[in-house]
Amino acid sequence: MSAVIQTSAMPIAIAKRPSRVLPRPARIGIYAFLFTAAAFFLLPLYVMLVTSVKPMEEIRLAHLFALPMKMTLEPWAQAWTSVCTGLQCEGIRGGFWNSVSIVVPSTIVSIFFGALNGYALSFWRPKYGNGLFLVLLMGAFVPYQVVMFPLVRAFASMSLFGTLPGIVLIHTIFGMPVMTLLFRNYYTTVPRELFMAARIDGGGFWRIFMQLMLPMSLPIIVVAVIMQVTGIWNDFILGLVFAGREHLPMTVQLNNVINTTTGERLYNVNMAATLLTSLVPLVIYLVSGRWFVRGIAAGAVKG
Repeated sequence: MSAVIQTSAMPIAIAKRPSRVLPRPARIGIYAFLFTAAAFFLLPLYVMLVTSVKPMEEIRLAHLFALPMKMTLEPWAQAWTSVCTGLQCEGIRGGFWNSVSIVVPSTIVSIFFGALNGYALSFWRPKYGNGLFLVLLMGAFVPYQVVMFPLVRAFASMSLFGTLPGIVLIHTIFGMPVMTLLFRNYYTTVPRELFMAARIDGGGFWRIFMQLMLPMSLPIIVVAVIMQVTGIWNDFILGLVFAGREHLPMTVQLNNVINTTTGERLYNVNMAATLLTSLVPLVIYLVSGRWFVRGIAAGAVKG
């Protein structure tokens, strides 16, 4: 018994924690690359931001990277309400609401018809469906400039040129191929047995689409919304050609702000107007970036 007790009372050796080693060269290289890439993309944003809150007296000192000694939001207010966009000096707020009125219906309509086309081409397999999909796929890679003049003539003959419905229709047409490709590739990952079970239960084309497929499509819908909103909001050439003077989007008015020279060039106002124009896509990416990654992982690029 004493031997057992003596044995059990023997001290237990505790393993020493290995000393912390220096990071491996590969890890150092990864962090160095990430830091360099972040600085490369964030440095212009930093310059724009600090310039937009500096008075012109500090900007004339040519200290590009220096923080403002006297911060002011007057350039932001001027860019929003009173900066000249050509002959009018009413700020870029009108362009903001024009962009909203263009983006919202264009995004909704193009995503709806893209989802409908992808659903039809994935499950119902219509006659000549592969040929139709090939045409839509080719349309995703056609440059705008190739079909610009025919579209101008066609829209002018239909009295749609220079109108809000016209520019919405243009963005819907150009967004349809990519949206169809996106949703078709997503729906090919959905088990066909689920669709067949809905057919056995008596579901028709529209009922299956509205009650089964659309509720399952939230990840890819988020991806589509991000792509369409940022693409349409950042568009310049289509808005310049088809929107007309009454519906110019924010990007076109920003170009008018930068190129309007009446006296001294106000760099702080130009930077503030640029940041206001890019604010919507920036917020969308920051807020919904996680959903975008989930949508891509859920099958957005499969098929």
